[in-house]
Amino acid sequence: MTLRVAGLWRYPVKSLAGEPLTSVHLSEEGVPGDRIVHVRGPEGLRTSRRHHRLLGLRGSLGPDGSPLIDGRPWRSDEALAVVKAAAGDDAWLDESDEGDRFDVLPLLVATDGAVSEFGRDVRRLRPNILIAGVEGMGEVQWPGAQLHIGKAVIRIDSRRGRCPMTTVDPDTLVVDADVLRDIGRRFGGRLALNAEVLRPGDVAVGDEVTLHWPPEHFE
Repeated sequence: MTLRVAGLWRYPVKSLAGEPLTSVHLSEEGVPGDRIVHVRGPEGLRTSRRHHRLLGLRGSLGPDGSPLIDGRPWRSDEALAVVKAAAGDDAWLDESDEGDRFDVLPLLVATDGAVSEFGRDVRRLRPNILIAGVEGMGEVQWPGAQLHIGKAVIRIDSRRGRCPMTTVDPDTLVVDADVLRDIGRRFGGRLALNAEVLRPGDVAVGDEVTLHWPPEHFE
């Protein structure tokens, strides 16, 4: 099979909608600028798992590399106002730290075969990288494998357990609880792949991807 990069995304503000990219330099910390600001409340990290209207706000990076929220600097009163409207008057914005920047690992990889089986918008899965050319649920065999994209090497660690964020339509924000139940029934609650960068490198939409297995896989 011929595999290619079909999509790239960054989420500068955790739990907000992200921005599509055409290319990126992957570092050992994943996509630069990914999830570097988060929403907090008195209880701690506040996410769209419970405040789904956060997904109606778009995070992006400005020319200076600083996050924007719906085009407004994240430190501005205007950005905070729209976040409070979505997540509560007691919400605020803060820079992420290493302890809560990522849910599992720095990258989430989705495959077109699994997205087709899922039958819904790929944005519900919030991947950083979408790989095209995968038949059906072939990704279930990938944990332990490596993806080589140019000079970049990505290690696939495990399948991602899904949460209520998948139940939110990315355009209308309508919540359909059956989406998560469907993921549980058909995919064992897991869809897409947790991954990390073993070797940094440039990655672009359209790049060829090769799947490699470490020698111990064959022992």
